[in-house]
Amino acid sequence: MSRPGRLRPRSLRSRLVLIAGLLATGAVALCQLAGLVVLRSWLTDQVDERLAGFRPPPGMYEDLADGSLSHRAPDVLPSDYRVFFYSPRGDLLKDALGRTSPAGPTLPDRSADLELSDGRPATVPADGGDGADWRVLASSGPGQVRSVVALPLDTVDGATAKLLWFGVGLGTLAAGGVVLLGNAAVRLGLRPLTRVERTAEHITAGDLELNVPVADADTEVGRLGLALNTMLDRLRSALRRAEDSERRMRRFMADAGHELRTPLTAIQGFAELLVDQPGMTGGRRREAHSRIVHNADRMSRLVDDLFLLAKLGHAPVRRRERVDLLSLCADAIAGTAVRHPDRHIGLQPLGGPGTGADSGPGPDHGPGPGPDHDHEEDDGGQDLDVVEALGDGHQLAQILGNLLSNACAHTPAGSRVVVRVGAARAGGETGGTDRPGRVGAGRPMPYGAAVCVVEVADDGPGIAPDDARHVFSRFYRAGPRDPDRVAGSGLGLAIASAIAEAHDGRLELDGRPGGGCVFRLLLPAVG
Repeated sequence: MSRPGRLRPRSLRSRLVLIAGLLATGAVALCQLAGLVVLRSWLTDQVDERLAGFRPPPGMYEDLADGSLSHRAPDVLPSDYRVFFYSPRGDLLKDALGRTSPAGPTLPDRSADLELSDGRPATVPADGGDGADWRVLASSGPGQVRSVVALPLDTVDGATAKLLWFGVGLGTLAAGGVVLLGNAAVRLGLRPLTRVERTAEHITAGDLELNVPVADADTEVGRLGLALNTMLDRLRSALRRAEDSERRMRRFMADAGHELRTPLTAIQGFAELLVDQPGMTGGRRREAHSRIVHNADRMSRLVDDLFLLAKLGHAPVRRRERVDLLSLCADAIAGTAVRHPDRHIGLQPLGGPGTGADSGPGPDHGPGPGPDHDHEEDDGGQDLDVVEALGDGHQLAQILGNLLSNACAHTPAGSRVVVRVGAARAGGETGGTDRPGRVGAGRPMPYGAAVCVVEVADDGPGIAPDDARHVFSRFYRAGPRDPDRVAGSGLGLAIASAIAEAHDGRLELDGRPGGGCVFRLLLPAVG
């Protein structure tokens, strides 16, 4: 059994052509039907006017009374008129005026059965049901004689039939023309949609860089194309982000596995040594235990750093309070000075020696404190003002600790490190713009926005441009200055930049070989 749905047109073009054809055919049929009704009514009115204007021949009723009506000639009446009579007793008389063929109208034998009102025309069928209908009009004559005048409707039926067949032919031609011409017109009108369809097929086949052609943005198809192009751009961006995220995740997992493998291998090796050589000396046993503890601590710190990076990448800063950056810098300097007594570390205002009036220290400026300043505040004759920002004090302190530890790790003994704190406007030298030798992590600060600035500058050997481009990447290490110092995990600056981004801030580096480095932390100022 066939399904009814298979008979339905499946394409939009076929449906449009079918609908247009049906509408056109229906319109032609309605017009022809209206014309047919109007024409038949008009022709019938013409026949009624002829019946109403009929005048009987002279002496007709006298001849009827003396029985000589049958002697009248058949063509005594004009055209196709027929006149029938009912006697005073109500019987239909056999004598009638007019031609005998074709058959006349069907009339009852009794006048009482004649459902006609005098002066009101009516339509009756032909006698025996053969031929056209008749239009009749009854009237009363002298001596209670009733006469019925009749005219055939063959001319009316003929004209109506011709118009009907003409309408059928015209409707058929109209339907065929609409199907042929409408198909071409619809095909032409849907050509932009066809191009969209073909482009979608190519995109489905794998060509994701294609865009839907837009010929006219003011049309429905044009607006559809624009919407599809916008959707495709977003999908492509999402795919690129997903691919980039997957690539970074794979690299991150490979780097993390590599970093964890080293201390884990050392722990396993020294543990196996203790098991395989139970009779080793006490000194060697203590050294093996010390190595195991050292590598376990290193692996623990690495796992903690990885956990912190994962948390910063997925959770906003929940604890936001006013934080005094000047106090954080002083505490960070004090803690770093204990671990690095061979470095000269100072604290200055942002506009102190070695900086421009509106800028932080660049690679071509000295960090400021003289050799006689060791682990103490040096304001260069200027006052240190309190600078407050909104954020988590513990996380911001971690940024400063990482920056100071990084400066000490990559500078030789006796180097000078200065921390500068102040408020400024973003732009120019103070963040928000790119310039040669500067790299940053996080969104640039809006030009002219009020920002809190913390700079950590050193007069060390600086950093090569190739290393500067990757300095905020995870697990990247440029190598410590001190050859006896164990290299770090390469996560310190990555953590610092992630914390800065979580605080809607930015971390920047200005540096060049032989000119020292300046790390700059930018945070939105408290409104």
